[in-house]
Amino acid sequence: MSTSPGQPSTPIRAHQLAQACVLIFLYAVPALVCIYNAHVSDPDIWWHLRTGQWIQQHHAMPHTDLYSSTNAGKPWAAYSWLFDLLTFQLFSHLGLAGIVTYTAGMLLLITAAIHHLVRRLQFDFTLGIVFTYAACFSFGHLYTPRPWLFTLLFFALELDILMQARRTGRLRELAWLPLLFALWANLHIQFIDGLIILALALAESLLALKQSKTPTLLRPRPLAAIFLACVLATLANPYGWHLYQVAFQLASQSGVLNTVTELQAMPFRDLSDYVLLILTLASAAALARARRFLPFETALFIFAVIVSFRSQRDVWVMAIAAAAILSSTLPGSRKAPQHLPTAVTPLLIVLAALAAALGFPAMHRNNATLSTQLAADLPVQAVEAAKARDYTGPLFNTYNWGGYLIWSLRLPVAIDGRAALYGDQAIDRSRNTWNAQPDWATDPQLLSAGLIIAPLKSPLTQLLRLDPRFNLTYQDKTAALFLPRKPPPQ
Repeated sequence: MSTSPGQPSTPIRAHQLAQACVLIFLYAVPALVCIYNAHVSDPDIWWHLRTGQWIQQHHAMPHTDLYSSTNAGKPWAAYSWLFDLLTFQLFSHLGLAGIVTYTAGMLLLITAAIHHLVRRLQFDFTLGIVFTYAACFSFGHLYTPRPWLFTLLFFALELDILMQARRTGRLRELAWLPLLFALWANLHIQFIDGLIILALALAESLLALKQSKTPTLLRPRPLAAIFLACVLATLANPYGWHLYQVAFQLASQSGVLNTVTELQAMPFRDLSDYVLLILTLASAAALARARRFLPFETALFIFAVIVSFRSQRDVWVMAIAAAAILSSTLPGSRKAPQHLPTAVTPLLIVLAALAAALGFPAMHRNNATLSTQLAADLPVQAVEAAKARDYTGPLFNTYNWGGYLIWSLRLPVAIDGRAALYGDQAIDRSRNTWNAQPDWATDPQLLSAGLIIAPLKSPLTQLLRLDPRFNLTYQDKTAALFLPRKPPPQ
Protein backbone atom coordinates (compact mmCIF):
# COMPACT_ATOMS: atom_id res chain seq x y z
CA MET A 1 0.00 0.00 0.00
CA SER A 2 1.46 3.34 -1.01
CA THR A 3 0.83 6.79 0.39
CA SER A 4 1.33 10.18 -1.17
CA PRO A 5 4.32 12.28 -0.04
CA GLY A 6 3.71 14.17 3.19
CA GLN A 7 0.69 12.00 4.07
CA PRO A 8 1.59 9.48 6.81
CA SER A 9 -0.13 6.13 6.68
CA THR A 10 -2.76 5.14 9.21
CA PRO A 11 -0.43 2.67 11.05
CA ILE A 12 2.11 5.46 11.53
CA ARG A 13 -0.55 7.78 12.90
CA ALA A 14 -1.78 5.06 15.25
CA HIS A 15 1.77 4.42 16.35
CA GLN A 16 2.37 8.10 17.06
CA LEU A 17 -0.91 8.34 18.96
CA ALA A 18 0.15 5.39 21.09
CA GLN A 19 3.47 7.08 21.84
CA ALA A 20 1.67 10.28 22.80
CA CYS A 21 -0.56 8.36 25.22
CA VAL A 22 2.46 6.66 26.77
CA LEU A 23 4.20 9.99 27.29
CA ILE A 24 1.11 11.62 28.81
CA PHE A 25 0.91 8.70 31.22
CA LEU A 26 4.64 8.90 31.97
CA TYR A 27 4.52 12.63 32.75
CA ALA A 28 1.36 12.34 34.85
CA VAL A 29 2.24 9.33 37.02
CA PRO A 30 4.70 11.05 39.45
CA ALA A 31 2.23 13.94 39.83
CA LEU A 32 -0.62 11.52 40.55
CA VAL A 33 1.52 9.67 43.10
CA CYS A 34 2.19 13.01 44.77
CA ILE A 35 -1.52 13.86 44.85
CA TYR A 36 -2.29 10.45 46.34
CA ASN A 37 0.33 10.82 49.10
CA ALA A 38 -0.43 14.55 49.65
CA HIS A 39 2.51 15.50 51.89
CA VAL A 40 0.90 18.52 53.55
CA SER A 41 2.46 17.44 56.86
CA ASP A 42 5.99 18.10 55.64
CA PRO A 43 7.88 19.62 58.61
CA ASP A 44 9.59 22.41 56.65
CA ILE A 45 6.95 23.79 54.30
CA TRP A 46 5.34 25.70 57.16
CA TRP A 47 8.27 27.92 58.05
CA HIS A 48 8.72 28.54 54.34
CA LEU A 49 5.09 29.70 54.18
CA ARG A 50 5.63 31.97 57.18
CA THR A 51 8.71 33.47 55.54
CA GLY A 52 6.82 34.10 52.32
CA GLN A 53 4.08 35.82 54.30
CA TRP A 54 6.64 37.94 56.18
CA ILE A 55 8.34 39.03 52.94
CA GLN A 56 5.01 39.99 51.39
CA GLN A 57 3.90 41.92 54.47
CA HIS A 58 7.16 43.81 54.98
CA HIS A 59 8.30 44.15 51.34
CA ALA A 60 11.78 43.29 52.59
CA MET A 61 14.11 40.36 53.05
CA PRO A 62 14.95 38.90 56.49
CA HIS A 63 18.61 39.04 57.45
CA THR A 64 18.31 37.78 61.04
CA ASP A 65 16.36 34.93 62.61
CA LEU A 66 12.70 35.75 63.07
CA TYR A 67 11.28 32.63 64.66
CA SER A 68 13.36 31.05 67.42
CA SER A 69 13.88 31.97 71.05
CA THR A 70 17.51 30.81 71.10
CA ASN A 71 18.73 32.51 67.92
CA ALA A 72 16.83 35.80 67.95
CA GLY A 73 18.93 38.38 66.13
CA LYS A 74 21.38 35.81 64.79
CA PRO A 75 22.26 36.25 61.09
CA TRP A 76 20.01 34.16 58.86
CA ALA A 77 19.39 34.17 55.12
CA ALA A 78 16.08 33.10 53.59
CA TYR A 79 17.94 31.67 50.61
CA SER A 80 14.77 30.10 49.13
CA TRP A 81 12.82 33.36 49.35
CA LEU A 82 11.32 33.08 45.86
CA PHE A 83 10.04 29.61 46.64
CA ASP A 84 8.63 30.95 49.92
CA LEU A 85 6.67 33.65 48.08
CA LEU A 86 5.44 31.22 45.43
CA THR A 87 4.13 28.63 47.86
CA PHE A 88 2.59 31.27 50.11
CA GLN A 89 0.63 32.62 47.14
CA LEU A 90 -0.56 29.14 46.24
CA PHE A 91 -1.55 28.48 49.86
CA SER A 92 -3.34 31.83 50.12
CA HIS A 93 -5.47 31.13 47.05
CA LEU A 94 -5.91 27.34 47.21
CA GLY A 95 -5.32 26.38 50.84
CA LEU A 96 -3.70 23.03 51.55
CA ALA A 97 -4.51 21.95 48.00
CA GLY A 98 -2.08 24.66 46.86
CA ILE A 99 0.78 22.84 48.57
CA VAL A 100 -0.09 19.62 46.76
CA THR A 101 -0.54 21.52 43.50
CA TYR A 102 2.99 22.91 43.76
CA THR A 103 4.53 19.48 44.34
CA ALA A 104 2.52 17.73 41.64
CA GLY A 105 3.21 20.47 39.10
CA MET A 106 6.93 20.44 39.77
CA LEU A 107 7.12 16.66 39.48
CA LEU A 108 5.37 16.78 36.12
CA LEU A 109 7.91 19.32 34.86
CA ILE A 110 10.83 17.36 36.32
CA THR A 111 9.66 14.16 34.61
CA ALA A 112 9.28 15.98 31.30
CA ALA A 113 12.73 17.57 31.68
CA ILE A 114 14.41 14.22 32.41
CA HIS A 115 12.66 12.65 29.45
CA HIS A 116 13.75 15.53 27.21
CA LEU A 117 17.33 14.96 28.39
CA VAL A 118 17.04 11.24 27.66
CA ARG A 119 15.27 11.48 24.31
CA ARG A 120 17.99 13.71 22.83
CA LEU A 121 20.61 11.13 23.78
CA GLN A 122 18.76 7.88 23.16
CA PHE A 123 17.24 6.88 19.79
CA ASP A 124 15.20 4.03 21.24
CA PHE A 125 11.77 5.26 22.45
CA THR A 126 11.25 2.29 24.77
CA LEU A 127 14.63 2.67 26.46
CA GLY A 128 13.96 6.37 26.88
CA ILE A 129 10.75 5.60 28.75
CA VAL A 130 12.48 3.00 30.94
CA PHE A 131 15.36 5.29 31.88
CA THR A 132 13.05 8.20 32.65
CA TYR A 133 10.64 6.19 34.76
CA ALA A 134 13.43 4.41 36.66
CA ALA A 135 15.07 7.74 37.48
CA CYS A 136 11.82 9.29 38.71
CA PHE A 137 10.88 6.20 40.71
CA SER A 138 14.27 6.07 42.44
CA PHE A 139 13.80 9.47 44.12
CA GLY A 140 10.14 8.88 44.99
CA HIS A 141 10.59 9.80 48.66
CA LEU A 142 11.50 13.34 47.53
CA TYR A 143 7.96 13.96 46.26
CA THR A 144 7.47 16.58 48.96
CA PRO A 145 6.76 20.35 48.90
CA ARG A 146 10.35 21.52 49.17
CA PRO A 147 12.44 24.00 47.17
CA TRP A 148 14.77 21.16 46.20
CA LEU A 149 12.30 20.28 43.44
CA PHE A 150 13.53 23.36 41.59
CA THR A 151 17.07 22.02 41.87
CA LEU A 152 15.99 18.71 40.32
CA LEU A 153 14.34 20.57 37.44
CA PHE A 154 17.21 22.97 36.79
CA PHE A 155 19.85 20.26 37.13
CA ALA A 156 18.09 18.16 34.47
CA LEU A 157 17.78 21.18 32.18
CA GLU A 158 21.43 22.15 32.67
CA LEU A 159 22.70 18.62 32.05
CA ASP A 160 20.53 18.41 28.93
CA ILE A 161 22.07 21.63 27.59
CA LEU A 162 25.63 20.54 28.41
CA MET A 163 25.31 17.08 26.89
CA GLN A 164 24.06 18.54 23.60
CA ALA A 165 26.61 21.37 23.49
CA ARG A 166 29.45 18.89 24.04
CA ARG A 167 28.22 16.85 21.07
CA THR A 168 27.55 19.68 18.65
CA GLY A 169 29.88 22.45 19.80
CA ARG A 170 27.03 24.94 19.46
CA LEU A 171 26.95 27.68 22.08
CA ARG A 172 23.40 28.93 21.50
CA GLU A 173 21.80 26.76 24.20
CA LEU A 174 24.60 27.55 26.68
CA ALA A 175 23.45 31.18 26.63
CA TRP A 176 20.43 30.08 28.68
CA LEU A 177 22.59 28.94 31.59
CA PRO A 178 23.26 32.36 33.22
CA LEU A 179 19.53 33.06 33.28
CA LEU A 180 18.88 29.62 34.73
CA PHE A 181 21.46 30.16 37.48
CA ALA A 182 20.13 33.63 38.31
CA LEU A 183 16.72 32.07 38.97
CA TRP A 184 18.17 28.97 40.64
CA ALA A 185 20.15 30.98 43.21
CA ASN A 186 16.94 32.62 44.43
CA LEU A 187 15.04 29.37 44.76
CA HIS A 188 17.40 26.82 46.31
CA ILE A 189 20.92 26.74 47.70
CA GLN A 190 21.93 23.66 45.71
CA PHE A 191 22.64 25.72 42.63
CA ILE A 192 26.18 24.90 43.79
CA ASP A 193 25.70 21.40 42.37
CA GLY A 194 24.95 22.94 39.00
CA LEU A 195 28.14 24.99 39.10
CA ILE A 196 30.13 21.85 39.89
CA ILE A 197 28.73 20.09 36.80
CA LEU A 198 29.55 23.11 34.67
CA ALA A 199 33.09 23.10 36.08
CA LEU A 200 33.43 19.43 35.09
CA ALA A 201 32.50 20.29 31.51
CA LEU A 202 35.06 23.10 31.53
CA ALA A 203 37.75 20.75 32.84
CA GLU A 204 36.93 18.30 30.04
CA SER A 205 37.31 21.05 27.42
CA LEU A 206 40.74 21.88 28.86
CA LEU A 207 41.69 18.21 28.68
CA ALA A 208 40.63 18.18 25.01
CA LEU A 209 43.43 20.64 24.22
CA LYS A 210 45.97 17.96 25.10
CA GLN A 211 44.04 14.85 24.13
CA SER A 212 42.31 15.15 20.78
CA LYS A 213 40.22 12.03 21.39
CA THR A 214 38.37 13.67 24.29
CA PRO A 215 34.67 13.52 23.28
CA THR A 216 33.73 17.19 23.45
CA LEU A 217 33.47 19.92 20.84
CA LEU A 218 33.34 22.72 23.38
CA ARG A 219 36.33 25.04 23.57
CA PRO A 220 37.66 26.24 26.94
CA ARG A 221 37.50 29.99 26.27
CA PRO A 222 33.76 30.36 25.51
CA LEU A 223 32.88 27.77 28.14
CA ALA A 224 34.96 29.64 30.74
CA ALA A 225 33.08 32.82 29.82
CA ILE A 226 29.77 31.01 30.32
CA PHE A 227 30.97 29.65 33.66
CA LEU A 228 31.98 33.13 34.84
CA ALA A 229 28.66 34.55 33.66
CA CYS A 230 26.81 31.86 35.63
CA VAL A 231 28.78 32.60 38.80
CA LEU A 232 28.05 36.32 38.44
CA ALA A 233 24.39 35.53 37.78
CA THR A 234 24.11 33.71 41.11
CA LEU A 235 25.08 36.96 42.85
CA ALA A 236 21.81 38.51 41.66
CA ASN A 237 20.10 37.61 44.92
CA PRO A 238 19.24 39.59 48.08
CA TYR A 239 22.27 38.23 49.95
CA GLY A 240 24.95 38.52 47.27
CA TRP A 241 28.13 36.53 47.83
CA HIS A 242 27.03 35.64 51.39
CA LEU A 243 24.93 32.91 49.79
CA TYR A 244 28.16 30.99 49.19
CA GLN A 245 28.96 31.29 52.89
CA VAL A 246 25.57 29.73 53.68
CA ALA A 247 26.26 26.92 51.21
CA PHE A 248 29.61 26.23 52.88
CA GLN A 249 27.99 26.13 56.33
CA LEU A 250 25.39 23.63 55.12
CA ALA A 251 27.99 21.42 53.42
CA SER A 252 30.34 21.43 56.40
CA GLN A 253 27.69 20.61 59.02
CA SER A 254 28.42 16.92 59.26
CA GLY A 255 26.71 16.19 62.57
CA VAL A 256 23.19 16.40 61.16
CA LEU A 257 23.96 13.55 58.78
CA ASN A 258 23.50 11.18 61.70
CA THR A 259 20.49 12.87 63.30
CA VAL A 260 18.21 14.18 60.54
CA THR A 261 16.57 11.27 58.70
CA GLU A 262 16.51 12.84 55.25
CA LEU A 263 20.25 13.56 55.48
CA GLN A 264 21.22 10.01 56.38
CA ALA A 265 22.40 7.45 53.86
CA MET A 266 19.91 5.23 52.06
CA PRO A 267 18.60 2.54 54.44
CA PHE A 268 17.76 0.13 51.58
CA ARG A 269 14.32 -0.55 53.00
CA ASP A 270 12.36 0.59 49.94
CA LEU A 271 12.33 -0.64 46.36
CA SER A 272 13.33 2.85 45.19
CA ASP A 273 16.71 2.46 46.91
CA TYR A 274 17.42 -0.74 45.00
CA VAL A 275 16.33 0.83 41.72
CA LEU A 276 18.87 3.58 42.31
CA LEU A 277 21.53 0.95 43.07
CA ILE A 278 20.70 -0.82 39.80
CA LEU A 279 20.95 2.48 37.91
CA THR A 280 24.33 3.12 39.55
CA LEU A 281 25.73 -0.31 38.69
CA ALA A 282 24.35 -0.12 35.15
CA SER A 283 25.99 3.28 34.66
CA ALA A 284 29.32 1.97 35.92
CA ALA A 285 29.08 -1.01 33.55
CA ALA A 286 28.15 1.25 30.63
CA LEU A 287 31.15 3.50 31.27
CA ALA A 288 33.43 0.48 31.61
CA ARG A 289 32.36 -1.03 28.29
CA ALA A 290 32.56 2.24 26.37
CA ARG A 291 35.02 2.16 23.49
CA ARG A 292 36.86 5.20 24.78
CA PHE A 293 37.36 7.08 28.01
CA LEU A 294 34.53 9.52 28.73
CA PRO A 295 35.96 12.10 31.14
CA PHE A 296 32.82 14.19 31.68
CA GLU A 297 30.50 11.22 32.13
CA THR A 298 33.01 9.52 34.44
CA ALA A 299 33.47 12.65 36.57
CA LEU A 300 29.70 13.13 36.66
CA PHE A 301 29.28 9.53 37.81
CA ILE A 302 31.86 9.89 40.59
CA PHE A 303 30.32 13.15 41.79
CA ALA A 304 26.85 11.59 41.79
CA VAL A 305 28.02 8.54 43.76
CA ILE A 306 29.69 10.68 46.43
CA VAL A 307 26.71 12.99 46.85
CA SER A 308 23.85 10.51 46.54
CA PHE A 309 25.21 7.72 48.71
CA ARG A 310 26.14 10.22 51.42
CA SER A 311 22.60 11.53 51.88
CA GLN A 312 19.29 10.13 50.70
CA ARG A 313 18.05 13.69 50.16
CA ASP A 314 20.46 13.89 47.21
CA VAL A 315 19.75 10.57 45.50
CA TRP A 316 18.28 12.57 42.61
CA VAL A 317 21.83 13.44 41.48
CA MET A 318 22.62 9.81 40.75
CA ALA A 319 19.18 9.21 39.27
CA ILE A 320 19.44 12.02 36.72
CA ALA A 321 23.13 11.40 36.03
CA ALA A 322 22.48 7.69 35.46
CA ALA A 323 19.64 8.45 33.05
CA ALA A 324 22.00 10.68 31.05
CA ILE A 325 24.94 8.27 31.13
CA LEU A 326 22.89 5.24 30.13
CA SER A 327 21.10 7.14 27.38
CA SER A 328 24.34 8.41 25.86
CA THR A 329 26.35 5.18 26.09
CA LEU A 330 23.78 2.47 25.24
CA PRO A 331 22.94 2.54 21.54
CA GLY A 332 19.51 0.96 21.68
CA SER A 333 17.83 -0.61 18.69
CA ARG A 334 17.77 1.34 15.46
CA LYS A 335 14.65 -0.63 14.55
CA ALA A 336 12.92 0.48 17.71
CA PRO A 337 10.26 3.20 17.54
CA GLN A 338 11.69 6.69 17.37
CA HIS A 339 10.56 9.53 19.59
CA LEU A 340 7.79 11.91 18.66
CA PRO A 341 8.87 15.35 17.43
CA THR A 342 9.97 17.65 20.23
CA ALA A 343 7.46 20.26 19.09
CA VAL A 344 4.56 18.22 20.50
CA THR A 345 6.06 18.06 24.01
CA PRO A 346 4.34 21.22 25.36
CA LEU A 347 0.96 19.85 24.28
CA LEU A 348 1.70 16.51 25.98
CA ILE A 349 2.67 18.33 29.17
CA VAL A 350 -0.60 20.27 29.15
CA LEU A 351 -2.60 17.08 28.62
CA ALA A 352 -0.65 15.36 31.41
CA ALA A 353 -1.38 18.31 33.69
CA LEU A 354 -5.10 18.00 32.94
CA ALA A 355 -4.93 14.27 33.70
CA ALA A 356 -3.15 14.99 36.99
CA ALA A 357 -5.72 17.64 37.91
CA LEU A 358 -8.44 14.99 37.62
CA GLY A 359 -6.59 13.14 40.38
CA PHE A 360 -7.78 15.64 42.99
CA PRO A 361 -11.49 14.78 42.77
CA ALA A 362 -10.82 11.13 41.90
CA MET A 363 -8.72 10.63 45.05
CA HIS A 364 -10.87 12.96 47.18
CA ARG A 365 -8.00 15.34 47.76
CA ASN A 366 -9.55 18.61 48.87
CA ASN A 367 -8.96 21.04 51.71
CA ALA A 368 -11.32 19.17 54.03
CA THR A 369 -9.65 15.77 53.65
CA LEU A 370 -6.19 17.35 53.67
CA SER A 371 -7.01 19.16 56.92
CA THR A 372 -7.98 15.84 58.49
CA GLN A 373 -4.68 14.35 57.39
CA LEU A 374 -2.79 17.35 58.74
CA ALA A 375 -4.45 17.06 62.15
CA ALA A 376 -3.45 13.39 62.35
CA ASP A 377 0.24 14.18 61.84
CA LEU A 378 0.78 17.61 63.39
CA PRO A 379 -0.42 19.26 66.63
CA VAL A 380 -3.29 21.16 65.00
CA GLN A 381 -5.78 20.70 67.85
CA ALA A 382 -3.14 21.29 70.52
CA VAL A 383 -2.25 24.61 68.91
CA GLU A 384 -5.91 25.64 68.92
CA ALA A 385 -6.15 24.71 72.59
CA ALA A 386 -3.03 26.75 73.41
CA LYS A 387 -4.46 29.76 71.57
CA ALA A 388 -7.85 29.45 73.28
CA ARG A 389 -6.21 29.34 76.69
CA ASP A 390 -3.86 32.18 75.82
CA TYR A 391 -0.73 30.19 76.64
CA THR A 392 2.57 31.97 76.12
CA GLY A 393 6.16 30.84 75.84
CA PRO A 394 8.99 30.28 76.00
CA LEU A 395 8.06 27.28 73.87
CA PHE A 396 9.71 23.87 74.00
CA ASN A 397 9.07 21.66 70.97
CA THR A 398 10.53 18.94 68.78
CA TYR A 399 12.67 19.47 65.69
CA ASN A 400 9.98 18.18 63.31
CA TRP A 401 7.15 20.27 64.73
CA GLY A 402 9.03 23.56 64.85
CA GLY A 403 8.15 24.58 61.30
CA TYR A 404 4.42 24.08 61.81
CA LEU A 405 4.48 25.92 65.13
CA ILE A 406 6.23 28.88 63.48
CA TRP A 407 3.28 29.12 61.12
CA SER A 408 0.38 28.28 63.41
CA LEU A 409 1.26 29.43 66.93
CA ARG A 410 3.39 32.50 66.16
CA LEU A 411 5.50 32.03 69.29
CA PRO A 412 9.31 31.79 69.19
CA VAL A 413 10.16 28.09 68.88
CA ALA A 414 12.91 26.15 70.61
CA ILE A 415 14.07 24.51 67.37
CA ASP A 416 12.89 23.85 63.82
CA GLY A 417 14.13 22.38 60.55
CA ARG A 418 16.70 25.09 59.73
CA ALA A 419 19.61 22.87 60.69
CA ALA A 420 22.39 25.28 59.71
CA LEU A 421 20.97 27.99 61.97
CA TYR A 422 20.92 25.83 65.09
CA GLY A 423 24.06 23.76 64.60
CA ASP A 424 24.90 20.19 65.51
CA GLN A 425 25.12 20.75 69.27
CA ALA A 426 21.63 22.22 69.63
CA ILE A 427 20.09 19.55 67.41
CA ASP A 428 21.80 16.75 69.38
CA ARG A 429 20.68 18.28 72.67
CA SER A 430 17.06 18.51 71.54
CA ARG A 431 17.07 14.95 70.21
CA ASN A 432 18.58 13.57 73.44
CA THR A 433 16.03 15.38 75.59
CA TRP A 434 13.02 14.18 73.59
CA ASN A 435 14.44 10.64 73.63
CA ALA A 436 14.69 10.89 77.43
CA GLN A 437 18.42 10.37 77.59
CA PRO A 438 19.95 10.45 81.12
CA ASP A 439 20.56 14.22 81.09
CA TRP A 440 17.07 15.18 79.87
CA ALA A 441 16.07 16.76 83.20
CA THR A 442 18.87 19.32 83.01
CA ASP A 443 18.02 20.69 79.57
CA PRO A 444 18.00 24.48 80.11
CA GLN A 445 15.39 25.06 77.41
CA LEU A 446 13.05 22.54 78.99
CA LEU A 447 13.51 24.03 82.44
CA SER A 448 12.86 27.57 81.24
CA ALA A 449 9.87 26.65 79.04
CA GLY A 450 6.52 28.29 79.61
CA LEU A 451 4.73 25.85 77.29
CA ILE A 452 5.71 22.37 76.12
CA ILE A 453 4.03 20.91 73.02
CA ALA A 454 4.95 17.24 73.01
CA PRO A 455 4.25 14.31 70.65
CA LEU A 456 1.94 12.03 72.58
CA LYS A 457 4.12 8.93 72.20
CA SER A 458 7.57 10.45 72.70
CA PRO A 459 9.66 9.11 75.62
CA LEU A 460 9.93 12.57 77.16
CA THR A 461 6.15 12.93 77.24
CA GLN A 462 5.83 9.83 79.38
CA LEU A 463 8.37 11.19 81.87
CA LEU A 464 6.76 14.64 82.02
CA ARG A 465 3.49 13.00 83.08
CA LEU A 466 5.24 11.79 86.22
CA ASP A 467 7.40 14.84 86.86
CA PRO A 468 5.98 17.07 89.63
CA ARG A 469 7.54 20.15 88.00
CA PHE A 470 5.13 19.96 85.04
CA ASN A 471 1.38 19.87 84.69
CA LEU A 472 -0.47 18.16 81.84
CA THR A 473 -3.22 20.55 80.73
CA TYR A 474 -4.34 19.06 77.42
CA GLN A 475 -3.91 16.02 75.22
CA ASP A 476 -5.40 14.47 72.11
CA LYS A 477 -4.42 11.59 69.83
CA THR A 478 -1.41 13.51 68.50
CA ALA A 479 0.00 15.90 71.11
CA ALA A 480 0.04 16.90 74.76
CA LEU A 481 0.44 20.32 76.38
CA PHE A 482 2.44 20.78 79.58
CA LEU A 483 2.89 23.89 81.70
CA PRO A 484 5.46 24.35 84.47
CA ARG A 485 3.92 24.17 87.93
CA LYS A 486 4.13 27.39 89.87
CA PRO A 487 6.29 27.19 92.99
CA PRO A 488 4.31 27.34 96.26
CA PRO A 489 4.12 30.77 97.91
CA GLN A 490 6.75 31.42 100.54
